[in-house]
Amino acid sequence: MHNNNVKKSIYILPNLLTSINLFCGYYAITASIQQRFVDAAIAIIIGGVFDLLDGKIARATNTTSKFGVEYDSLADLISFGLAPAVLMFLWVLESAGRPGWSAAFLFIICGALRLARFNSSTSSSSDFEGLPIPAAAAMNVSVVLFFSRLEINPEPFKLVILVLMFILSFCMVSSFRYKSFKKGFVFKSMKFNRLAGLILVLVAIATEPSILLFAVSLTYVVSGPVLALVFQKYSKKDKTARVDKGF
Repeated sequence: MHNNNVKKSIYILPNLLTSINLFCGYYAITASIQQRFVDAAIAIIIGGVFDLLDGKIARATNTTSKFGVEYDSLADLISFGLAPAVLMFLWVLESAGRPGWSAAFLFIICGALRLARFNSSTSSSSDFEGLPIPAAAAMNVSVVLFFSRLEINPEPFKLVILVLMFILSFCMVSSFRYKSFKKGFVFKSMKFNRLAGLILVLVAIATEPSILLFAVSLTYVVSGPVLALVFQKYSKKDKTARVDKGF
């Protein structure tokens, strides 16, 4: 009886897209081993597109399932945890020795913890707690593509990239709030101005994808700590105002 229920809950289309995401992660790892770092970075980005689509389509077609959620998390750990960690390690961190592989491993384990916390969370908030693992992966691959586009040797920036890996790992398991786009706009109507703005953004990204992706990824990563500081500042002001008023 249990097996029949499991079979009934396995929907073809969203899980097929998750499988393509998983394949992209596998391809990125093999490309990294073969020193094809740009190809690996692009594969992870493509995996991110399919990861976005599988959730959107599952919700739009009412084909969400417990199996799909678990399968998606396992695929995400490979595509956005292991694959970018291997990419960054073989691209520049290997020469850093123990700190290099430690940073790569920390990225993987923090990504796994982030996914586990997300799956076990009962919060109804529309925002994410902690940096989503696909966003952390996007930050890593955008750095690779940015350096490649400007033909910059990453070796002199090894320490900066090492620190970046530790920061991303911390952000994933932090309590920083990040804006969620999971309720997105793909299957919903929108105002003309928003549609025009979205098209302009897509055109800008298509014009200089490496540079724009780096800028967007960095902005999103930084948004969590910045919003936390702003919220803390205003909450202190509010508390002081209440004390002054005698509340």
